[in-house]
Amino acid sequence: MDEKKLADSFRWEFNNLYPLSQECCIYRVPHSKRRLNPDDYTPKIVSIGPFHHGKEELQAMEDQKIRYLQQFLQRTKVSIEDFLAFIKGKEPKLLKCYAETVKLGSYDFVRMVLLDAVFLVELLLRGCNPNFITNDDRIFRKPWMINQMWSDFWLLENQLPLFILNDLFNLAKTSMYEDSYVGHSLVTISGWFRKDVLNYFLMEENLLEIYFSEAQHFLDLLRLCLQPSQRRVKKELIAQNMPSAMELHQAGVKFKLGSTRKLLDVTFNKGILEIPLLTVYENTERFYRNVLVFESMHVNTHYFNDYVLLMSYLVNSTKDEELLIQNGVIGHRNSERLSSVFHNLRKDCGWACSFQYACLVEVLQNHCRSPWNRRKAILRQNYFNSPWASISIIAAVILLLLTFIQTTCSIIAL
Repeated sequence: MDEKKLADSFRWEFNNLYPLSQECCIYRVPHSKRRLNPDDYTPKIVSIGPFHHGKEELQAMEDQKIRYLQQFLQRTKVSIEDFLAFIKGKEPKLLKCYAETVKLGSYDFVRMVLLDAVFLVELLLRGCNPNFITNDDRIFRKPWMINQMWSDFWLLENQLPLFILNDLFNLAKTSMYEDSYVGHSLVTISGWFRKDVLNYFLMEENLLEIYFSEAQHFLDLLRLCLQPSQRRVKKELIAQNMPSAMELHQAGVKFKLGSTRKLLDVTFNKGILEIPLLTVYENTERFYRNVLVFESMHVNTHYFNDYVLLMSYLVNSTKDEELLIQNGVIGHRNSERLSSVFHNLRKDCGWACSFQYACLVEVLQNHCRSPWNRRKAILRQNYFNSPWASISIIAAVILLLLTFIQTTCSIIAL
């Protein structure tokens, strides 16, 4: 064996290792997750960033990116050369955002960033202000196109760092032909995104603005907005057999639509389980799955992971789902059942040594174990389940008491 040759090969590999950075925030989905649901991690219409760049099935949108760039440049006096030079100067910082080596040369990478970044900015501008929509716009003039494309922007592998969108928009604003962008920022024109996000995830309307400067890309922005409003005490959940909605119902637990607009704020107090509004749309499972995988790779808080686990046990069957629909907890839905969505998503979740809903689950488990709670629930559900049934029971009790009193008086009279 030639030890010198082998040692030199190692040294070459050391020198060519892809540098790991604290700024890394865009990852490839692990094969173990991708192989189960590949379509949920793969863009259908448009590629953003390097991971799916150049794929044949996504080429149709590349011409539209060129048109958007041309029309974007017509509103600013900043030249295309200046934009390209600006991106070239940001290239090292951009590359550090990706978790693996970008297999594009500098020329192709800078070109791709300019096209994709301006495409996203232009989409936001047109969504915010219809006056920017041109007659030849093949996206906004065809509503089905924008609806299908929209879900591609939240995929983990289909991201650009937000800072480059913000910097390019601010650069364009430095010298304008007109005052079209006056008073606008990347945050304000992202209001169009906010409206659509609110359809899929229950959240307060101002959260996107609050977390925008902190977010590293659009999916990270969504993750930040989904954080619970209050930090719970995390602890290990000893018994993972969490009760379902029907089991809780049979133990006398009542369900109420949560008053908060924070999806993860599930609470239990005085026999009432409050659950923020749950909805399921065509792309709900796709969105949830990308948030889950990003959370597992990027942070150690796993808030959304714990929420999905909790809800997968709570909405474990169609009976659980129907019960929550009756109580107003589950709202609009399509043909896909929410119980199926959570059941499928449970496979993508992991059990950590700490679980944010552990205390909540333990209280619910103890409530279900109490014989007294079950007896009260049976009495209420079987005999006091309607006003007429309640009146009948009360009347029967009164009649029984009167009979007892009459019998007692008769015995005393003797």
